[in-house]
Amino acid sequence: MAVAVELNFRGATLDQYDQVIQKMGLKQGGATPPGAISHWVAKTDDGFRVVDVWESKETFERFAQEKIGPYTREAGIESEPEMKFYDVHNWLTKT
Repeated sequence: MAVAVELNFRGATLDQYDQVIQKMGLKQGGATPPGAISHWVAKTDDGFRVVDVWESKETFERFAQEKIGPYTREAGIESEPEMKFYDVHNWLTKT
C-alpha cells in the first residue's frame, strides 16, 4: 500500500537540503528515486518540511536508512526529523 511521509527538519536549512539532494544524485524537477512516487519540500518557520509518497513504508524506511540518514548527517543536520505516516487513498502524477 502506498504511504505518504511527512518529515519536519527543525533547525535545518534549504541549503543543507540541497546538499543532501546533490549527494543522492537527484536534481530539481527530476525523477524520484526508485520506490518513490512523488516528493516536495518547502521552507517552514523553523526549518523545512518534506512530503513524499512511496510505494510502501518498507521501501521508504530502507531508503531512509541507506540514504537520508547518512546524507543528512554529512550535510550537518544532526537531529532526526519528526516523521508522520499516512495511508494513501489516491495520488495523481504528471504523465
